Amino acid sequence: MKISKLAIVALGVLTFTQLIIGGSVYAASSVCSTQSTGTSGIDYSSLPQVCANHSTIAIILNIVFSVVGAVSVLIIVLAGFKFITSSGKPEEVAKAKDTILYAAIGLIVCVFAVTIVSFVAGYI
Repeated sequence: MKISKLAIVALGVLTFTQLIIGGSVYAASSVCSTQSTGTSGIDYSSLPQVCANHSTIAIILNIVFSVVGAVSVLIIVLAGFKFITSSGKPEEVAKAKDTILYAAIGLIVCVFAVTIVSFVAGYI
């Protein structure tokens, strides 16, 4: 599959932007509350401790969903460009239509995922 220069530049800009925005994730506190024994008397000190709170997880999920949404919109735009420049060739038109359809489905799934995660996170 040939990747155009525009796609490479757009992917680079998206990656750089997400690294800048994602800087707050790395600044999160790394202090964990350790619990050496559970309620049943089992020693949990040898298990790894997870240092994540709701805001850290929300930031990470927002970054992931933003990247997925931006990539799907970029794919729709590129497929629309291929659709326009297909010169009426049926096989190229069909490929472009399929690409637009699948990217739109991916975008819809991403929007539903954001909605479900924010709904569930509101009750936690």
